[in-house]
Amino acid sequence: MLVTIVAGARPNFMKVAPIIKAIVQAREAGRDVHYRLVHTGQHYDKKMSGDFFEQLGIPDPDINLECGGGTQAEQTAAIMVKFEKELQECRPEVVLVVGDVTSTMACTITAKKLCIDVVHVEAGIRSGDMTMPEEINRIVTDSICDHFFTTSTIANKNLAAQQVAENRIHFVGNTMIDTLYQNLDRIRKPSFWEDFNLADGNYFLLTLHRPSNVDDPKKLQAILDAVMASTANIPIVFPVHPRTRQILNNLKVDHERLRMIDPQGYLEFIYLVKHAKGIITDSGGITEEATVLNIPCLTLRNSTERPETVLMGTNELIGDDLPKLAQCLEKIIAGQWKKGAIPEFWDGKTSGRIVDILHSLYTKK
Repeated sequence: MLVTIVAGARPNFMKVAPIIKAIVQAREAGRDVHYRLVHTGQHYDKKMSGDFFEQLGIPDPDINLECGGGTQAEQTAAIMVKFEKELQECRPEVVLVVGDVTSTMACTITAKKLCIDVVHVEAGIRSGDMTMPEEINRIVTDSICDHFFTTSTIANKNLAAQQVAENRIHFVGNTMIDTLYQNLDRIRKPSFWEDFNLADGNYFLLTLHRPSNVDDPKKLQAILDAVMASTANIPIVFPVHPRTRQILNNLKVDHERLRMIDPQGYLEFIYLVKHAKGIITDSGGITEEATVLNIPCLTLRNSTERPETVLMGTNELIGDDLPKLAQCLEKIIAGQWKKGAIPEFWDGKTSGRIVDILHSLYTKK
């Protein structure tokens, strides 16, 4: 059995790394399972891509489609054209896509038009917000793929509501958490740790990249001002996403406690997550890691495709409510934040379950 694994952007790399390791282990145990890794090139900046391959031990891709840059439509088209050629030259039994980035949707469409099965890891999650490109990617991918590997019972219910047959839904857990557990003993202090006088629990970690938060300079300024006004004398460590950096360059951001840094490698970033007093973010994946590590987390969005991080975990939705942000930060600083629980199957063993199911589905009898 040959599985073509697609990775295109930073979140994908964290999700495919443990799957690749599980396939290698299965093959070493005598199973007929092989993989081909396709990097679409959607993220081409070294800090957003290359470092993750090195740190997570992901082998060099079998091919890089080099489809970085351009509008979403241009990128989608480029990926589809090049991935079609890849599949025609190296046809697998199944294509495995992860998450909800442009590469996920584009490669799913391409494979299905060539009558190749597609399995979607992290299927069934929904934010309900159609202004998010990721939501469109999720819906399109899940509307045509063949098997669905889910992270939560909520995702299972979303798929069942779309009339997906029960035998195509496989509740396996979260591969992001596999990666987290596999690397916790390897995380390392960022190079600036001492220079910024950071210590365990004495800083907040801030990440912002969604267009709804960063494209309007006035809104971005208001968010930063609110964060700084509500965090006493506590440093704010802010790894700046490239799209956010472009906006910040035109703003007069002058806060002594705001430490703006380049995007970090995985091992350094998880160190920052694990040792933070709290996290302020508009990312989805970080809320999962915060939940498992029991770190207070505030999400600057009105909805989340990962509701289990709010219902069970340490996350809270803030949306645009800056007074609520201030109130929540006050609770975190006072040590009064809720204690979270870890969702079912977020146990570091998800990738093994995925490979077992793939082997049973696609190995020729």
